[in-house]
Amino acid sequence: MEITKTNYGRIIDYTARDYEGLLDALRKLAPEKLPEWTDYNQETDFGNVLLQLFAHMGDIISYHQDRLVNESFLGTARERSSIIEHLKLVGYRLATATPAAAKLTLEFKVDVNSVVRVSKGDAFATKSSKDSPSVRFEYTGDNLDIDCSTLTVDSATGKKYYYLSIEQGKLVKDDVIGTSDGSANQRLVLSFTGLILRSLVCGTQTNPDITLWTELGGVIDSEWVQQESLAFSRENAKDYQVEIDAQDQATIIFGGNGFGAIPPAGSVIHVTYRTGGGTQGNLAANKITTITDAPGLSLVGAKVFNAAEATGGAERESIEHAVSHAPGVYRSFRRAVTPDDYKALALNFKGVGKVRAEATHWNQVTLYVAPQGGGRVSDILAANLLAYFNDLRPLSTMIEVADVDYVKIYLSAHLGIDSYYSRVDIKKKVEKAVASLLAFDNVDFGQVIYLSKFYEAIEAIDGVNYVAIDEFRREGAAGSEDSLGRIQLKPSEIPRLPYSSVEDPQTEAVYTNGIYIPDSAMEGGY
Repeated sequence: MEITKTNYGRIIDYTARDYEGLLDALRKLAPEKLPEWTDYNQETDFGNVLLQLFAHMGDIISYHQDRLVNESFLGTARERSSIIEHLKLVGYRLATATPAAAKLTLEFKVDVNSVVRVSKGDAFATKSSKDSPSVRFEYTGDNLDIDCSTLTVDSATGKKYYYLSIEQGKLVKDDVIGTSDGSANQRLVLSFTGLILRSLVCGTQTNPDITLWTELGGVIDSEWVQQESLAFSRENAKDYQVEIDAQDQATIIFGGNGFGAIPPAGSVIHVTYRTGGGTQGNLAANKITTITDAPGLSLVGAKVFNAAEATGGAERESIEHAVSHAPGVYRSFRRAVTPDDYKALALNFKGVGKVRAEATHWNQVTLYVAPQGGGRVSDILAANLLAYFNDLRPLSTMIEVADVDYVKIYLSAHLGIDSYYSRVDIKKKVEKAVASLLAFDNVDFGQVIYLSKFYEAIEAIDGVNYVAIDEFRREGAAGSEDSLGRIQLKPSEIPRLPYSSVEDPQTEAVYTNGIYIPDSAMEGGY
């Protein structure tokens, strides 16, 4: 920081605010303020030590000032707490983690003819191992009675089957979070973090993951309703809202001062909710095979398995996604009119990874939806998404949720490997590079896939001397898709990698992450 004097007084240059700049400015100011002090340049002088300390503190304060300015704008903020506060101004809430959903097959013996009760919260899980902890799934619907005597016996297996929709997560029953003191705007914190909280539409939850009630003198009041905001709640409305901070800690907020009712003083606040979510729930088929807590099923010796993959699990919304996506939601005014509105609002619904909206008729919109991480749309996700749009769409508009057409891309290649590089290691790196190009987060609807990108990614690997890609085609194609080295996908198609090695029924070649490299096609290395 440089200080100079003119006829108009002292001028301070505020652009140099680091330690060196501040210390230099203080030393220049010393002769003017303290002319009797002549040893301020000597390291052993105590006054010089004080100047160094002041410069050090000034450097720290300048750093925090810069950070505060950055956090004051949505485009430059880096702290999750700052992003949360900014987006509150436009009515946008960062989404929590979303649970994966699966269709569970219940298998009964042929002689089981009783009525089996499946209760809300009944749990199922994957088998745990040293490197893979068990993942818990639960039945989230109303209590269900299955009359096994009415189930049809499968002639091939001699078993009876029933299909149940389940979601990843854990039900927290009757969490007592505190007692009302009768004041306005009370804030009570849930006992567990990781609340699963879905979008609300006009105060109606698409899937009630959280339920709140109060109890006073043995009298239970269960009419409390969750709202996005209390700004539009009437004075006596039994509304509450939920805020989630940067550490995923959820806080229940009650009303007062004319906006929402205050729980009576002395009433005990009870909450039932679900926690969990995340990509850990996106599992391959036949992974959910354990009955963890379902007494009715265990009593009759039922077995369970998921015939199809579990999909839709997503981590909490990142600040990068929120910053880029929130303006589109704001511009739509939370009303779905144009295809872009439908797309922006659908992407705002957690569990949806990619979506394409198409007006297929004058009063019909088709949403081609890919869940987070890929896969097929579960019944739960489709139902929740339709309920979410129920009050956002024009009254006469019909919405259809359709699956995405996934297209597998096949490549085969010859590799030249430099000396002192392992063939096994290089092959794994090539497979990883191909997998990265075709990963779910890196692809989109109707894109053009260029052969040159694969050459570029493989040739960038240390140890690869040369690569010759002999085959570049989409699933079902007999040869190369295009002589120019490109594959044009259709509007509702997305490229997809298999979960593991897959054998192409046409060529019987085993492709790992979409590429086939036989040992005979590798030269050099060891």
